Amino acid sequence: MKTKGTRKNKVNIVTLGCSKNIVDSEVIYTQLKGNGYQVTHESKKDNANIVIINTCGFIDNAKEESVETILRYADAKEAGIVDKVYVTGCLSHRYKDELSVEIPSVDAWFGTNELPRLLKTLKADYKHELIGERLLTTPAHYAYLKIAEGCDRPCSFCAIPLMRGGHVSTPIEQLLVEAKSLARRGTKELILIAQDLTYYGLDLYKKRELASLLDQLADVEGIEWIRLQYAYPSGFPLEVLDVIKNRSNVCNYLDMPLQAGSTELLKIMRRGITRQKTEELVQIIRDKVPDIALRTTLIAGHPGETEAIFEETIDFVERMRFDRLGVFTYSHEEQTHAHNLPDDVPAETKQQRADDIMAVQQDISWELNQKRVGQTHKVLFDRKEGGYFVGRTQFDSPEVDNEVLVPAAQFVRLGDFAQVKINRAEEFDLYGDLI
Repeated sequence: MKTKGTRKNKVNIVTLGCSKNIVDSEVIYTQLKGNGYQVTHESKKDNANIVIINTCGFIDNAKEESVETILRYADAKEAGIVDKVYVTGCLSHRYKDELSVEIPSVDAWFGTNELPRLLKTLKADYKHELIGERLLTTPAHYAYLKIAEGCDRPCSFCAIPLMRGGHVSTPIEQLLVEAKSLARRGTKELILIAQDLTYYGLDLYKKRELASLLDQLADVEGIEWIRLQYAYPSGFPLEVLDVIKNRSNVCNYLDMPLQAGSTELLKIMRRGITRQKTEELVQIIRDKVPDIALRTTLIAGHPGETEAIFEETIDFVERMRFDRLGVFTYSHEEQTHAHNLPDDVPAETKQQRADDIMAVQQDISWELNQKRVGQTHKVLFDRKEGGYFVGRTQFDSPEVDNEVLVPAAQFVRLGDFAQVKINRAEEFDLYGDLI
């Protein structure tokens, strides 16, 4: 058994879930460093006496991973490997009463908006002068910029409003301060995130202000790429397309989760849009920005999804030919509207439908990627892996999209841009040589 107290004030932060959680962990990281703590993020070494687990509670798989992680560190505490275990984030916010009974060795549980209480528990002050300052856990050349918290949408399947609350936009001035601070420290790519980007500004300015925010961020010196993730189709502010088209450092990229390709199912999901309106919006986007890469996400097995409805979604994917696509299997979440409906699609059917959608998308992605062969693209390099430097074009977000692989013999510096001529393409990877 290790002796407690030999690693005073060293904290390891473990982050689970989405990019919004990454930003939250980075804020915790920055505040603790500002209070004199030694802080690591997802350290592989057992040399921290305090562990903070930032959990995800979005779907069943994410909840299971969060619980397993908590139990692992609770066991480490019992074994004397760590002194304190604290849990924050979405799972903690939603289930802390139940979890505190089931896992009593956790020292404290915190909700998604309880950073000051977490800091106070650690005898750290909330330093207002650090607002807008953020130490990154991602590679320094890209950063997520969270422009809003929470969501006002009524989607049937989603528990995010229960865990994150209603939509709250961050003022433009504050986001500009943060963006400039990141740029001074070497960030070249900003990835704008929120539960719903397109709602941005309605609460603060009484109108949608995503286009204005995007335009002002594009003026920040040192920022070479800005990309948009998590746009909502209903009420999409079309003026955003003008900014994407006219500002050279705004990527021709849009992540718009559409969830289904059937009007009947979209109504059950309470999405506020029909398939016809969705297809019209996709066409408007492509007409306005012809070279745009559209990413979407779909749900397989939502209550009420019959085989006929599922075939409509398959047809939708084939017709729309999205550049990037991901699929979740439906998770039956307590206190959501859909939880009042029978979870009538068996688990194995949900998974089969997800696999069928991805099989269609794999063929589409292969065909679209073949068109990139012979083209030259500006590529931002993220890492070296095996015998390749691995990077991305403006059409790809980190972790979830296609990658460009260049033989390591052709040296590039990580975090730098380079021109790459594509000479080969697979379903989800491009291969090329430096120009």
